[in-house]
This record gives sequence, structure tokens and C-alpha cells, in this order.
Amino acid sequence: MTESPVGTSQILADTPGIPTQQVGIPHHPESPLWTATILLVEDDAGDALLVEEMLADSELDSALTWCKTLGEARRFLHASTAPVCVLLDLHLPDVHGLDAVRQILETDGEAAIVVLTGLEDSGTGLRAVAGGAQDYLVKGRLGPEILSRAIRYALQRKEVERAAAALRANQLMAQENARLERGLLPVPLLRDDLFRARARYEPGRVHGLLSGDFYDVVQTSDGSVHAVIGDVSGHGAAEAALGVCLRVAWRAAVLCGTSHVEQIALLEDILVAERSDAHVFATVTSLVFPPDRRSVQVLRAGHPGLLLRQGAGVTWVEPEGGMALGLLPGMGRWPTVDIPLSPGAGLVLFTDGLFEGRNGPESRLGEEGLLAMAEANGHLPASAFVDALVAGAAEGAAPYGGLADDVAVLHLGWRTEDDEH
Repeated sequence: MTESPVGTSQILADTPGIPTQQVGIPHHPESPLWTATILLVEDDAGDALLVEEMLADSELDSALTWCKTLGEARRFLHASTAPVCVLLDLHLPDVHGLDAVRQILETDGEAAIVVLTGLEDSGTGLRAVAGGAQDYLVKGRLGPEILSRAIRYALQRKEVERAAAALRANQLMAQENARLERGLLPVPLLRDDLFRARARYEPGRVHGLLSGDFYDVVQTSDGSVHAVIGDVSGHGAAEAALGVCLRVAWRAAVLCGTSHVEQIALLEDILVAERSDAHVFATVTSLVFPPDRRSVQVLRAGHPGLLLRQGAGVTWVEPEGGMALGLLPGMGRWPTVDIPLSPGAGLVLFTDGLFEGRNGPESRLGEEGLLAMAEANGHLPASAFVDALVAGAAEGAAPYGGLADDVAVLHLGWRTEDDEH
């Protein structure tokens, strides 16, 4: 019959002449170790009593649990919610040697382990530490101070290991985010310096990472310049990955000579095939600047309007468009609209994070507020104009938690002799 784990009080009460008492770690709320439990896994009652007495003589002050087999210990660890330091004998009825360490870690990878060895097994103790234990002690050389110090150090080392593992995970996440950033924020592919493209991206404060906003600019061999900006609904790695997928697909379609409308239909097919949830959709604005520089062809799929800059003047332009991609797959119709361009005119595209941030307890910047801000900065050159829009939106939202959504802005247009370089 399998015996249940018993606590210190029961062991000592069953031993004549030894008073019942509690042993363990002192409760110092400022210490991360004060809630830890000590679990002794030892089948020899004499050795268990020795450990009990040493802990009783130490400064530690919380309950100890004794299990005689590894099976009992594993059941205890499964049920435990507090940090645990395991004092582990390697010679148990149901396991022998370093396999005991492996099984403890498989059961509770957060447990700190101090291996108890015989006088002749110090080499085994070292191998146990190499296999995942935090320390080892030789039974014949135990003392209250040595034992309590080993428990404290083991718990602290385990805490350091957890912190190091979390740091490594954060570093890997940062590397993945950097890869996503390179995918979402490409370098414009321009064949000459006749066209200017200025871009700015700011992650929202709520998530702090890149999400599904994407953009790209490509000039084809005939001199035409193609541009796209889009926003995948939602926030997170899945949306960011989908944004990268759509951007790369768009660039490939442009370079392959696919027509304007066919590009958008292709993006919808890819979005539907790759999205993780049927409710995910994307808004897109796509432009084509013919090499004659007289106009721009605009195609909107559920995306906000754009700003047209001519001289110091700024106007809000919202050409006829179609529905966002993925809302009713296969049912979308996206008209193309030609907008005349005067020499030196520029178009500014953006995602809705630029104007949806709060600028009051119950108000948002909105499209009218963005236009007013753009008009006030209409005299600025392209890069400074973009920076002013982002800074103004961020400043207005700062007292109310900052920009809650990602912001992507593109400033596009043919150069003139007076343009900044």
C-alpha cells in the first residue's frame, strides 16, 4: 500500500522524546522565498529524523513534508502551488540514481533540488547538479547551518534560473519582433531619385509591439511607382505575420505586372487562406503613380481617406472605394479613381491609429482634428510634416494613455528641384 506524505509534526510526534515543532523558511514578506515549502524525499526513517532535527535547530521556520517514495513526492508536487525545495535522496524504493532528479524536474520544472548523497557519492552529487539540481549535500557532513544555507541558496539559484529563462524568452521575442519589423517596414524599392517616399511607424502603447499595419513602395521598369498601406484587424504576432504576408504578396504581384484591381483581389484570397480567425479583415489603400506625373490612380478597400498636399495647402481626399478585404470574400468590388496632381503635389497615407487616439476624456482626434493639424503644418517639408502629424497625435493622446493603436504614415510624390534631398 502506498503511504501518504506526512508532515514534520507527525514524524516528530511518533518519535519518543522529541518535541513536536515546525521547521522551514522564515516568513519575511520582502523575500521571494518566504512562501517556499521544503519536501524531504527519503525512505530511511533514521536519515529523515536526522534532517528533521537539523532543520529544527536551524533558523528556518515553515512546515516540512516527508515522502518515502518518488511516487508520493510527485503527487505532492502536482498538488503544490507554492515554490518547493526538494531534499532528494537518490536511493529510493521506486527509483535509483540520477533518474530521480530527471523525474522531479519533469513533474515540477520550477522546483529547486538539493540532492542528499552518502560519503562515497560526492561524484554522483556533482553529476546531479549538472543534470539540473541546484546543490548537493553529503549526509555524513550535515549540520543545521549547512542545511539551511543550502536550502536558501538552492531556492535563490532557482529564482535566478527562472529570471534568466524569462530574459532569454524576452530576447527571442525581441529577435522575432525585429524580423517582423523588417518585414512590415521595408525599404522602398525605387529605381531612381525622381520620386520621394517618406515613411514613419510608431507602435501603440497598449501592446508595444508591431501589429498588422504594413506598407510598401515599388517602382516598376516602366517608371510607374506603386504604393500600398494596410491594416490587419487585431493586435499581436498572428496579425503582424499576416501583415508581412500581405505586403510580400503585394510586392510580388506588382513586380509580376499584375493589374491594380487584381492585386487587391489576390490580397483578399491570401488573407482568407492565411487568417487564424474568420473575423479577421484588412483595410488597404493602393496607389499607382504613372510616369507622366500628371495623376495618381487610387484604390481603396475600406481604408481611411488620404491627405493631398499642394503647395502649403492640405485637403482631405476620400475617393470612392470598396469594402475591406475578408468581410465578404469574393464579393468585393473596388473601383479605381484617378486624381489629378499638380507639380510637386504630395499624397499622405496613414492607418487609423493616427486619428483614433483620445485627445479628451470622451473625445478622439478624429479625421477633422487630423486635417486641422495637417493644415497647421502644411508649410513643412515631407519628413517634418510626417513627424509633426505623429508627434501631434501622440501629444494629444499622452494624458489619456497614449496612442492605443499602431500608426503608419506614408508621404509620397514626385520630386521637384525645390524638394528636400
